[in-house]
Amino acid sequence: MIFFAKLTNKTKPDIQKLQKTSKTSNSSPCLVQGRLSAHTFALMLKLLCFLLLQAAPAEMQTLLVTWNLENFFDPKCDSLSKSEMEFSASGARRWTWKRFSGKCNGVARTLLAVSTRCGRIPDMVAVQEIENRRVLRRLLEDTPLRKLDYRIVHYESPDRRGIDCALLYRSGRFRLEHSAACHLYDSSGALMRTRDILLAVFSREGGQEFAVLVNHHPSRLGGGSSSRRDMARARMAELADSLEAAGCRRIVAVGDFNSEMPWADPGCTGGTLKFNGRWERIDGCALARGGPVREEVLDFPFLLTRDGAHGGLKPLRTYSGPRYLGGLSDHLPVAVWF
Repeated sequence: MIFFAKLTNKTKPDIQKLQKTSKTSNSSPCLVQGRLSAHTFALMLKLLCFLLLQAAPAEMQTLLVTWNLENFFDPKCDSLSKSEMEFSASGARRWTWKRFSGKCNGVARTLLAVSTRCGRIPDMVAVQEIENRRVLRRLLEDTPLRKLDYRIVHYESPDRRGIDCALLYRSGRFRLEHSAACHLYDSSGALMRTRDILLAVFSREGGQEFAVLVNHHPSRLGGGSSSRRDMARARMAELADSLEAAGCRRIVAVGDFNSEMPWADPGCTGGTLKFNGRWERIDGCALARGGPVREEVLDFPFLLTRDGAHGGLKPLRTYSGPRYLGGLSDHLPVAVWF
């Protein structure tokens, strides 16, 4: 029998205290020249999100955000690997603690802002392209996220660049039952030097179990072989089959798949990455078993910048080549309800 403590609201955080307060307006609180004020519109939007949440079926009451955080290294150089040396205070990118701290706070701001779009702070956050557990600890301890109950699931992977997948979860809502780093293998059975698939099994109140698979499939950069991504997708499906055979009925696979997929929610529109002037959707939920999912690309204005070369907007990334831009990622996050 799975033990799971009763959930309470005693330590429920005040979202408004966690976010920076906006400057008040001298305008009427309800109407500005016959139009709804920004304050009233925001309140109506929050109410709509709340009502949609309440209307969602029980199996879609968990909110997960998946996000590729674009080379989220800390400035400490622990090895002689090319990426670690490049993303250090003395390296080619001049990745200082000040810049690192700014990115931590920007990521925290984004996760808190999810409440304005989705009605609540994420229950889980699946991240890709993080260097190590230390990065995640700094994110959770040195930003307003420290007031929340996020815990970390992370394993070092055999990736050549030294980047991993990880999962943050609200420990007051779920109990972690099991986790593992699942290696990828090529057609000869040899270990692929890429990111593992992170597997985590949780239980909810009442003992219902569900599993999350966090993916970051092999890159297309440099003409990366599509067969490597095919192997990663096959490994993901194999893990889902094994979980089902073991009695786990609710499974979602999320992450950066480095290719446009047959997504679990075909009604979700919008791209997550802009490549050569074209928006592509390569992030989200690619597999859902045991129930439906709902997805939404989180295109917050502060995550975007003008695309001078191709027109329109594009994600405001941290670096463009060696040039520091001060953004958070070249990918947009995706909210996944399940």
